[in-house]
Amino acid sequence: MKARRTRSQEQILTVLADLNQAISAQNLYVKLREQQHTMGLATVYRALEALKLEGSIQVRTLPSGESLYSPVQQDRHHLTCLQCGKSMAIEQCPVHDLEAHLNQSHQFKIFYHTLEFFGLCPRCQGEGEGEGAVSC
Repeated sequence: MKARRTRSQEQILTVLADLNQAISAQNLYVKLREQQHTMGLATVYRALEALKLEGSIQVRTLPSGESLYSPVQQDRHHLTCLQCGKSMAIEQCPVHDLEAHLNQSHQFKIFYHTLEFFGLCPRCQGEGEGEGAVSC
């Protein structure tokens, strides 16, 4: 049985559902203020944590440590450049079968998964050429 959501949690879910991208807690706070929702930043963080624990939102952490929040139904995966921070969505998901297997074999209720690859985008690769670029 799901716990009853607070008004703040409902407002946050509404804003997240209206966006077409993941958003940081700070930017979410700004959006809520723009829509005349009066809640503090600490309330935003508490509500996001509660929504994450119930499986209603997912969190993606960037290399900078910043967390981005979005509704769970957005199954997006990314290629993220470690130099410029640009993030490109990967449309196909190669781990759905694995998720279903783990869900069944371990009786583990999976809310969402993330898949992120880190490296250098084409532009940053080009900038590094001839400047002692690091190679693996």
